[in-house]
Amino acid sequence: MNRLRTILVVEDSDEDFATVLDAAKRAGVTNEICRVTSGEACMQRLRAATENKNTIPTLILLDLNMPRDDGRDVLREINQDERLRSMLLVVLSTSANPRDLAFCYACGANAYHVKPVNHLLHLQVLEQIFGYWLTSVVFFT
Repeated sequence: MNRLRTILVVEDSDEDFATVLDAAKRAGVTNEICRVTSGEACMQRLRAATENKNTIPTLILLDLNMPRDDGRDVLREINQDERLRSMLLVVLSTSANPRDLAFCYACGANAYHVKPVNHLLHLQVLEQIFGYWLTSVVFFT
């Protein structure tokens, strides 16, 4: 997989998105980072990406709780689309509800992280996510 492909962040919170950008910079991420703020916008982007495989994101960071078409809706749609099912998707949520975890993994999420309330801890979690998924994992292409 081309590691310089876009990272797609599905996040409605400006503050949380700023934390993602800070963590990416601290982790040395050189990928372009794009943001959408709703599940609907995410799915529009992913459907368009299936037309041109070079635009498929290398990583999706998905907020679970958003207004209008939340992360659960995105996961359902991705899971039902054979062209999208193999994408690398990490859920970031404030929810530690076991039902949410079970649902996300059943719909194909690769990982589920609970967003720490503490900013520094949140940065650390995101840096670990970037380090693991962008440098440690070997992808089948």
